[in-house]
Amino acid sequence: MFKKFSKEDIHSRSKVKSSIQRTLKSKLVSQYPQLEEVIDELIPKKSQIELIKCEDKIQLYTVDGEVYFFQKFDELIPSLKFVHKFPQAYPTIQVDRGAIKFVLSGANIMCPGLTSVGGKLPDAPGFEKDSFVIINAENKENALAIGKLMMSTEEIKSINKGHGVEMIHHLGDPLWDFNLD
Repeated sequence: MFKKFSKEDIHSRSKVKSSIQRTLKSKLVSQYPQLEEVIDELIPKKSQIELIKCEDKIQLYTVDGEVYFFQKFDELIPSLKFVHKFPQAYPTIQVDRGAIKFVLSGANIMCPGLTSVGGKLPDAPGFEKDSFVIINAENKENALAIGKLMMSTEEIKSINKGHGVEMIHHLGDPLWDFNLD
């Protein structure tokens, strides 16, 4: 989604009213319930949230100048910088060591990279198709990407071939390096 993203893709910038800030916070908490106890620390009441409208109906939300989450159509998706502040709140899968260089270059994740010895998928019932997931890597501490499941985790385990996760945002992509200055 952000492979070729740049400042030229920005259409408008505006400050978000406090009522909309509250709505955004409650939407984040409803999507990721574990954020409830820390949401006011992650997004303090006095912080300034800015909405940046971009190409392809993508909306970025910055908190004090840093992109914390973005939206394409309906669902709020956290940026990696936001995920790194409280990683335990999100559905997470893990790729094996061999997949790391491909993930960091923006490639979609193949099922064998998730089902091999270094990969990890949740036990049943797992995650549904089209769920947003955080991607960790074998022997690495921080998340390296965010993706959208192209099939359920149960299907990934049983089929074990083809693309399992569509890449949305990864370390080192233009969104990671995005700066308004």
